[in-house]
Amino acid sequence: MLIRRERADDATAIAAVHRSAFAPRYADRVDVGDSPPVPVDDRSADPPEVDLIARLRSDEGWIPTLSMVAIEHDLVIGHLCLTRAAVGPFPVLALGPIGVLADHQRGGVGSALMHAALGAADALDEPLIGVLGSPEFYPRFGFVPAARVGIAPDEPAWITHFQVRALSAYDAQIVGEFRYTGPFYEL
Repeated sequence: MLIRRERADDATAIAAVHRSAFAPRYADRVDVGDSPPVPVDDRSADPPEVDLIARLRSDEGWIPTLSMVAIEHDLVIGHLCLTRAAVGPFPVLALGPIGVLADHQRGGVGSALMHAALGAADALDEPLIGVLGSPEFYPRFGFVPAARVGIAPDEPAWITHFQVRALSAYDAQIVGEFRYTGPFYEL
């Protein structure tokens, strides 16, 4: 497996990764009542993460060097991106989405992407990464509840799943409200 930054010709494969990774979570959304279920691979039934990636690419918060893919035998099998976010006046990063093809999950692809992204962000002297995600998955990469370091998500309902990871350039003065870039609020 190789981890590299995303290229323009990866967009279709990246959409397929997020479709494969997230469609099962939204399976109940494709049931349209008395009509036959809409196939999950129908573009109109795409999980929101597919559209989010497309919107992020044209947003000012997009950081091309921090959008990474996992490649196996010339096939994109995973994707992760970090985008610009803020804690008050401090620029920080937001993680997500991260996705791995369904038939490649639980094989270390997501962990490899996480380690590559953390290393790249640290090398760029970024201070902190925020993520809204599983309290069981992200702590293994050093994420802690954001409230522990004085950071709160700008959506109060997210408090139980919002976590941060301090990097080498972290400064304890970075406290306050975390704000994602615009497309995250359009889901």
